[in-house]
Amino acid sequence: MFSSFRLSMTWLHTWFGLVLGYVLMACFFFGSLSVFDREIDRWAIPETRFQPQPMPSYDQMLAPVFRDLRAHPDDMAATAERVIGEIPHPDTLALASLYAYTTHRDPVLAIGGEFAIPNKPKDASDEHQHVHGWATIDPRNGKVLNDDKLKIGSNFFYPMHYSLHLHWLDLGYWIVGLAALVMLAALVSGVVMHRKIFRELFTFRPKKSTQRSALDLHNLTGVVALPFHFFFAFTGLVIFAGIYLPVGDTMLKPLAKAHETAEAARTGLPHDPAGVAAPLASVDAMVAEARRRWAANDMPGEVGLLSIEHLGDKNGYVSIFRAGTDRVTLVGQGVHFEASTGHVIREDPVPTAVSSVNDFLTGLHLQHFEHWLLRWFYVLGGLCGCVCIATGFLFFVEKRKKQHAKAGVTGSRWVDALAVTTVTGMLVATLAMLVVNRVLPPDLAQRGHWEETAFWAAWLIALVHAFWRTAPVLQARIAPAWREQCWALAALAVAAVLLNWATTGDHLVRTIGAGYWPVAGLDLTLLASAALAIVAARRLRRRELGTGNAGRLRDEASETGSPAEVARA
Repeated sequence: MFSSFRLSMTWLHTWFGLVLGYVLMACFFFGSLSVFDREIDRWAIPETRFQPQPMPSYDQMLAPVFRDLRAHPDDMAATAERVIGEIPHPDTLALASLYAYTTHRDPVLAIGGEFAIPNKPKDASDEHQHVHGWATIDPRNGKVLNDDKLKIGSNFFYPMHYSLHLHWLDLGYWIVGLAALVMLAALVSGVVMHRKIFRELFTFRPKKSTQRSALDLHNLTGVVALPFHFFFAFTGLVIFAGIYLPVGDTMLKPLAKAHETAEAARTGLPHDPAGVAAPLASVDAMVAEARRRWAANDMPGEVGLLSIEHLGDKNGYVSIFRAGTDRVTLVGQGVHFEASTGHVIREDPVPTAVSSVNDFLTGLHLQHFEHWLLRWFYVLGGLCGCVCIATGFLFFVEKRKKQHAKAGVTGSRWVDALAVTTVTGMLVATLAMLVVNRVLPPDLAQRGHWEETAFWAAWLIALVHAFWRTAPVLQARIAPAWREQCWALAALAVAAVLLNWATTGDHLVRTIGAGYWPVAGLDLTLLASAALAIVAARRLRRRELGTGNAGRLRDEASETGSPAEVARA
């Protein structure tokens, strides 16, 4: 089919990247935003704009909060479809387990729990005999915060990069998994294609033609961030291996359940409740003991996760996990206590070699560490991925649009329209969501739903605009859709900053002066994005008008391969 292995890799790289590059663009962009998802939450929910707090006292603050926790209506409705009979009223359900979770970037505290129900599942293989409840509280006073407000960063942008919010049959997970596999193939084929890869690391000619500049930037960002791209595609697949290969829930389910029981017996952490009521000892005393043990091992003693299993039962136990922000590896150094007495049952041992590799790869991807400079390198690597994909789209269109125009083929136009939708259109939707977040009334019912609707509506409008304004590609010209959406980006970014000031009073002078960087950082990023969008729009306008120097025209002519055209240029 191909005269050489290198040409076959070129075909693979081109078409794999084109078909699933649109998905990878979303993964890279929203993955980059996810590095600072908690900070975006602070910007989107002004009442959470205070400094991060440690895990509060369970005995004095959390215990009363959990007594008031109720099963969530959405989970009640979902569970009712899976079980036989009517579920008892939420106020009568007993809390069977609970958790409290925070990070070094979280001012608020996420809590939740499981409520036992007497209903049997309709499907014999389904063990879903509980419903969930969850809430967000202010750890300074235990006040429950309104969860009707969407945590844009952690509950929308973050899941977007691995699920695309396509939850039917977990379709989004599978599409992203396929895209990650394709990306690994594209990376390998890209290395094979570019024999002079070291030279391309230092080659970028921005004053050449669009095709030449796009290819240079594609190669440059691909080579510079190659290790980043490879590791994140690979570790993403490792993290979701249980979804892609669900043997523990299918053919090996009996073996998996037997292993759970054996593991519980080995560790001393009861798998099932005893059915005998028992009181709960002081959880604060258990936290103090866990911190003492961490300190003895020269580890920071901040609690990241606290959970209680089999609450109120003789087999109940309390697990306290360290935040672990001092290292890349995702570790918790859990200490487990008998709930009724407070005696230590088990302290997590040093992980095995296999577990250590898995923990490191997971931690490398999820980046729960506190190193701010390294977090910014993550953002830079993710944005390099976005640039690499976007310039790949541009190069594909620029290389073919003249040929397609002569032959009357519309393929380049449709690729360009989809590229506009995926690159600038996705940014328009993101910024529109932030603008709507500041415009909607704070007490509006279903506020989060309206913000999500605004995101998808803005992206749809960007798609329609892209297909409408890419007609000039049929005449081998630059589509004005790129320039127009850049202006929209600049306007939306500035509007978001001004609306934040108008609705909260937190202007840049105030937030920078107070050192509150979650809000100041996002405002500065929005203004920088607006400036870049304006520069891009002005340069695109000049390209559309055909202004430029003779050298650029000569370069364009040389790419057609015609000596006569080169001479005329």
